[in-house]
Amino acid sequence: MSVEPLEIDTDPKAYLALHGLLDEPAADAVLTERERAVRAHTREVVAHEVAPRAAHLDATHEFAHNSVQALAAAGLCGLIFPRHLGGTADTNVAYAVAMEEITAGCAATSLVFMTQMHAAYPILLAGTDELRHRYIPGLLDGTRYGSLGITEPDAGSDVSSLTTTATPTTDGWSLSGQKTFITTGDRADVIICFATVDRSKGRDGITAFVVEGGWDGVGHGQPFHKMGMHGSSTAELFFDQVAVPRSNLLGQEGKGWSVVMSSVVKSRISAAAQGVGLARAAYARTLSALTRLHGHRLPDEHTFALADLRGRILQGRLLLQAVARQVDTDAHITAGQIGVMKQSCTDLGFQASVEAARILGPYGDLAELGVERCLRDAKVTQIYDGTNEIQRLLIGRETIRAMKEFA
Repeated sequence: MSVEPLEIDTDPKAYLALHGLLDEPAADAVLTERERAVRAHTREVVAHEVAPRAAHLDATHEFAHNSVQALAAAGLCGLIFPRHLGGTADTNVAYAVAMEEITAGCAATSLVFMTQMHAAYPILLAGTDELRHRYIPGLLDGTRYGSLGITEPDAGSDVSSLTTTATPTTDGWSLSGQKTFITTGDRADVIICFATVDRSKGRDGITAFVVEGGWDGVGHGQPFHKMGMHGSSTAELFFDQVAVPRSNLLGQEGKGWSVVMSSVVKSRISAAAQGVGLARAAYARTLSALTRLHGHRLPDEHTFALADLRGRILQGRLLLQAVARQVDTDAHITAGQIGVMKQSCTDLGFQASVEAARILGPYGDLAELGVERCLRDAKVTQIYDGTNEIQRLLIGRETIRAMKEFA
């Protein structure tokens, strides 16, 4: 088999044709006409502006600026935001299917894309009108990059143990501490920083602030060298007595925990959509490569394996869309319900990529075919936005509580 890049990487028409064949009527039936239109628009942009750049970004570790700018120019960075702030007021389902499409074309681009939303959403949720108008439009049109500053060297999944401290001053707060594994942290213009005003209070001390990346005392680390997602950057952030004005408080002092918990609902939809998108990318690449090798008469063992993958991808897509729909309609959706989606869909992305590499045998290891990139990119989705071990813990606890009520 030729080991040149697949046609779906270089020819937008081939990309659109193959991914159109992979659509499932069972999943499409639960989408509204508008949501299907968002998906079609996103796929068109991805085919022409995102997918052709993916292999280059992975090989060079170049930041996916041009791909993200193309998505922003197409009006896709503000799907769940109101129109008066530059958004399109779409559903979480529309956002989920767009994320799946972007990830299928380039997972690293999808990571930068979703981080823009993750930075803007807490401002929409808890910011004043002045903060919303000052920061959200720039995040949605791509003129500013944003980061969500939660994780610390000794505080990852346990957000209540944050040590970054906000000390009250006459005009606001003085912020000091360190954040790590921050997506786009090396170039963030807008940082949603979670800090404690009183460590003895645990989660009741957590407070959220909007911090500008260019302020005195804000330091940006060099990007980490990573296994995957090479077109996105991940870095440390440092805060050395950063003066944060009172106007940049998100919500109320000591009430940042609720902002965190509301924000992770959106970020876990993002990660779940990435899992489904990566599974679909691995499937599409394997099908394309096998067709190049065997024509349209695939060996039975390959046909059976691909059939299994197709069914699992459909299951993941239905779960993603169903939970995203629940987020749209149910204000009381639980952490366990979100966790089932996040854990299942991101596990799917990694497992499907492993299986795709197995099906291709020695060809699965070749960078030109892109399946090994899916595998490398998929692993981190099981880790960030709440590790899948934490998701299982949340699901288990919720199940036990339900059983106690039943008894």
